[in-house]
Amino acid sequence: MGEPGVGEQSVGEQGVGEQSEQAERERTHRAVQRVEQALRDGGVEPRIRWFETATPTAVAAAAELGIEVGAIANSLVFTFDDEPLLVMTSGAHRVDTAFLGERLGGRIRRADPETVKAATGQTIGGVAPVGHPAPIRTVVDVALAGYPEVWAAAGHAHTVFPTTFDELVRLTGGEPGPVEPSEV
Repeated sequence: MGEPGVGEQSVGEQGVGEQSEQAERERTHRAVQRVEQALRDGGVEPRIRWFETATPTAVAAAAELGIEVGAIANSLVFTFDDEPLLVMTSGAHRVDTAFLGERLGGRIRRADPETVKAATGQTIGGVAPVGHPAPIRTVVDVALAGYPEVWAAAGHAHTVFPTTFDELVRLTGGEPGPVEPSEV
């Protein structure tokens, strides 16, 4: 969630009324609203789920949902020849950047937090597959096709939404493919 800004307090310093105000502010978070709108624009009724605590990792989100970590569609931002590249990967494994770079025909590096924010309008830990200021080239891990339902972040570290592999590919305009050699 980050550090409190001017006029804000951390949750630990707030009273009950202030905590509910904070929760309401989060539920109207602009990044989440952009994700909801992008889903609607894509013909999907948003079913955003909010958690009490942040779920910035696939393991944390899977534990909160009571599902296999592989059914989490992790949103990872890289640079591909200095342009943003979003990789939607199964939470069960890591992206092999050398393999993926070779497969795509360029060089891939992990994006820094500033690049992630600029490209997506969202912060690491809550990056959604949609709702970005401009389209981002996206690769969707074929391992996600093995789950009837997958869950992705919805623009904030306290949010997720359910989708399917096919819907994820359609919504993102993504390229389905392997992100590590073991999937080939």
